[in-house]
Amino acid sequence: MNLVHNHKLLLGSTIFVILMIAFVLVEFLFIKLGGTPVPAPTISRELTTFGSSGTQLTYIVMGDSTGVGQGGDYEKGIALSTSRELAKTHIVRFQNFAISGARTADVRQKQLAQAVALKPDVVLIAVGANDVTHLTSLKGIHLSLNEIIDALRAANPDVKIILTGSPQMGSVPRFPEPVASIARARTKSVNAVFEMVATEKQVTFAHIADKTGPIFDAHPELFAADKFHPTTTGYGVWIPVLNTAIASSTR
Repeated sequence: MNLVHNHKLLLGSTIFVILMIAFVLVEFLFIKLGGTPVPAPTISRELTTFGSSGTQLTYIVMGDSTGVGQGGDYEKGIALSTSRELAKTHIVRFQNFAISGARTADVRQKQLAQAVALKPDVVLIAVGANDVTHLTSLKGIHLSLNEIIDALRAANPDVKIILTGSPQMGSVPRFPEPVASIARARTKSVNAVFEMVATEKQVTFAHIADKTGPIFDAHPELFAADKFHPTTTGYGVWIPVLNTAIASSTR
């Protein structure tokens, strides 16, 4: 009985590995070859001030292509839109460190030191999609998020941190079945780690996949010509969710 049970476990594990390898290969081909490429925009990396009244705070955006608005108009993307919303009640010193293609480990390795140097009061970490598509280990995501949060709090114990997690990657038009279903399952697994860390560390989780995924499922026109990144209107679907999360964390 044990031999049969072990054989079934081995067979199940082998099938899972094969599916994951197939997912990576197909995902790579569709990301590289599908749709019409939309370049990452060239954005200001300077410290910018928004607002003219209220208490002053330093607001930082870290993360991936969603932080730079790839596929849409950066001026109407999540970084500047959330900055302007905060500026309705604060004087906001804003800087964007997000880099297209970044995974959670890249945020820790390539963006964190610059952010920590500013001792920010509010940080939006818009990352997770590339961890889904590149099959980053869940343990690795957990460790990176913990290190990021710990470092930000060491610089400013009162910092407010908002995590987006991954958007619903199963909605991406570029992915055919069964890749889309695998991406959907991976999104759920990755975001479970984000939610766990948010609970453990008492930070805010703005669950854009759950809150906006059904909208993207129903409206493929919310994706840009590359059939991967959101359009300006697509990013606009996320903005109320993010503004609400930021407002609740900064009250």
